[in-house]
Amino acid sequence: MLVANYRPEKPRDPFIWIVISILLASVLTVYPLAYDLSAWRPFIMLLVMLFWVLCQPTWCGVWFAFGLGIFTDLLLDAPLGQSALIYVVITFVARYFIRERRVLTFLNLWIIAIMAIVAYLVFIWATQVMLEINYPVMRRWPPLISSVLAWPVLYYFLRKWRI
Repeated sequence: MLVANYRPEKPRDPFIWIVISILLASVLTVYPLAYDLSAWRPFIMLLVMLFWVLCQPTWCGVWFAFGLGIFTDLLLDAPLGQSALIYVVITFVARYFIRERRVLTFLNLWIIAIMAIVAYLVFIWATQVMLEINYPVMRRWPPLISSVLAWPVLYYFLRKWRI
């Protein structure tokens, strides 16, 4: 039996939420904090990029990661292309790892996020060593820990827009 007023459910358009999450992440990235507290600031732009690339692959891909990396470099006054390069590499590797998986559970996504955060931290460290930028080594671990713990919070708020 057919129902006369049946309309198939339209797929949700995540564009506005992608833009809002990027704007919120950029504010959280540059918001001034006390020196001791700023050491624990998570890599929120990386996490937002990773969420959208993994959970909305039709909307966000390598070009999205590249553009967000350039935007992050401009926000942080970092060498132009530094974040863009690692965001693109992380996107490519993450997409490569998930291409065979049909169902990505929260735990799978969290493990991928942890590997991406560690790769990002190692790449930034290597870049700073090559550019002879002196940065205290002990200030590298707090953002790693806070980013790993921030992933579930970010996932909780954005999970509604996951495919």
